[in-house]
Amino acid sequence: MTVVNQPIVKHKLGLLNLAQELGNVSQACKIMGVSRDTFYRYQEAKATGGVEALLQKDRRRPNLKNRIDQAIESAVLAYAIEQPAHGQVRVSNELRKRGTFVSPSGVRSIAAPWPGQLQTAAGGIGEARCKQWCRADRSPGGRTGEKA
Repeated sequence: MTVVNQPIVKHKLGLLNLAQELGNVSQACKIMGVSRDTFYRYQEAKATGGVEALLQKDRRRPNLKNRIDQAIESAVLAYAIEQPAHGQVRVSNELRKRGTFVSPSGVRSIAAPWPGQLQTAAGGIGEARCKQWCRADRSPGGRTGEKA
């Protein structure tokens, strides 16, 4: 798919073309339901970077504070395989005794995206336990509601 055929770019180019056809930026913005400020940002982006600059860019930087340390994740997965009958709260309490601090919901968030890993590694935690620990509606990417 070329850049011009993407829906976001089509809308932005359509606005710029409409303004050029009408010769009136205010009227074009009113018809398209866009502010004039937005129009001028699109126009400047196209002038400086061409059509590729009109692509929607994610301006968010990842929040690294929300990432779980690899050592904690490894400890939770190892314990889940070692003691498959224990639930989230018990795993959290037992790991706390060993010096690894993770909340019960943290245990679930670590185990939930990896059902296949928990089932197959070292005999796994079993089908029934995997259903409890690993939500089926979670994809490996971690988004809820999407199937892998």
